[in-house]
Amino acid sequence: MALARVYTRALIGIHAPEIRVEVDLARGMPGFTMVGMPATTVKEARDRVKTALMNAGFEYPPATRITVNLAPADIPKTGARYDLAIAVGILAASGQISDTILEQAEFYGELALTGELRAVSGLIPALLACRNKRRQAFVPIANQQEAGLVREQKSWLAADLVSVYEHLHDHQPLRESKPIDWAQQIPNDDGDLADVVGQEQAKRALLLSAAGKHHLLFVGPPGTGKTMLAQRLNGILPPLTEQEAMEIAAVKSVSFNYHGTDILTQRAIRAPHHTCSSAALVGGGSPPKPGEVSLATRSILFLDEVSEFSRHTLDCLREPLESGEITISRAAYQVKFPANFQLVCALNPSPCGQFDGSLANCRSTPDQILKYLNKLSGPLLDRIDIQVMVPRESESMSLKGATKHKTQTMNSAQAKSLVEKARQCQIKRQGCLNSEIKPKALKQICELSEKTEAFLAKAAEKMKLSHRAYHRTLRLARTIADLADSDTIKQQHLAEALNYRALDRLIDQVQSL
Repeated sequence: MALARVYTRALIGIHAPEIRVEVDLARGMPGFTMVGMPATTVKEARDRVKTALMNAGFEYPPATRITVNLAPADIPKTGARYDLAIAVGILAASGQISDTILEQAEFYGELALTGELRAVSGLIPALLACRNKRRQAFVPIANQQEAGLVREQKSWLAADLVSVYEHLHDHQPLRESKPIDWAQQIPNDDGDLADVVGQEQAKRALLLSAAGKHHLLFVGPPGTGKTMLAQRLNGILPPLTEQEAMEIAAVKSVSFNYHGTDILTQRAIRAPHHTCSSAALVGGGSPPKPGEVSLATRSILFLDEVSEFSRHTLDCLREPLESGEITISRAAYQVKFPANFQLVCALNPSPCGQFDGSLANCRSTPDQILKYLNKLSGPLLDRIDIQVMVPRESESMSLKGATKHKTQTMNSAQAKSLVEKARQCQIKRQGCLNSEIKPKALKQICELSEKTEAFLAKAAEKMKLSHRAYHRTLRLARTIADLADSDTIKQQHLAEALNYRALDRLIDQVQSL
């Protein structure tokens, strides 16, 4: 009888490949067949679409065999995002709407039995791909926040199937989504850096971490401000670029997080509990969903009490820390999610938390302490640029010490200004942040004098640094030099970078007991 073709998009990771919904109506035994590697949730669309068409007042083709092909057939299809495209295809094939506009449009939405449209996940990647094809999109009104984030894309907001029909017949035009200011941020409640009394070395480490995007580990007894310091990192990071904001929004869109643009395009501190599984941390499931490392992309992943995580779970972080993405492999396909996060960890020096170099006030034995600290493998520690002690400071507990602190400490606004200046210098010099410098460009960007290079080589030999730790020390020294407005890396910059190896020194102390 008739054939119609409608465009929509699948969702694989944060990629949205084009799907052609081909609807064929033929005489014969009445039936509804769907082909093209549909999952169970997609096959159920035949009942949703049929009921929605009839309840919305449309004519469902009688005594007709309906065949729906989701092409290409080698792409797995899941979810109810194809409902609207299938319904429009049936209406076009049966002559109830014209198919002239269908070549320039894409349709997304889950149908309720009443014909209403419900929100779908992963709309931002789909709209970005739709924009590249220069097509207009029909999306559920419940997705208007995400539709407004994709600039220069015409998206029509539909409440139900009838409103789509009226728009296609030029009877009642749909409302077009309005652009939303992605840069508008809500005030965060992470606190001010000036709230932390004392701990000047830890604050310095926090400043360096923000300036060069270096991963950070705080080591110290309970109650010394490790968590408080980590929460302040978000407040001293510079504003997001549009590309970074859209990357954050795309991952959250895929993960079913419908909260509004003020959350979709805003940095967050992801702080999973130490009982989380490796799949929860790096992603998994069927179909694969992003884990904490992906939800923290362009943001902060904070692992408090990091030694309480299982070693297997922690070692899953090694690859994404290097590559900035995570690949989840399944028998039929692979899915890639971004994982460009900044890692911040907090660790007690011993199981009882009281080890300060001697066993006088510690209830743990050296073997127990080593077993506790060895939860963090050497390869993982090599990827953490800054390890800093956060000791107990008796002076900061006194009223006199707190009063002195208020007049001398740096606040978050001042620290943020320094971070922005340092990052601008890095982008201008090498086009990326210092922690992202490629090994082949490291020698040129982090050039050392003969005397300084000899000092670093001697220190690396004495401290038994791996090649990775050696390179990360160079990158950290480059950040220290940038904050000091120095064009070259000097010996004092390298000395400070080498000093941020607190956990290595702690393990040496325990082994010497």
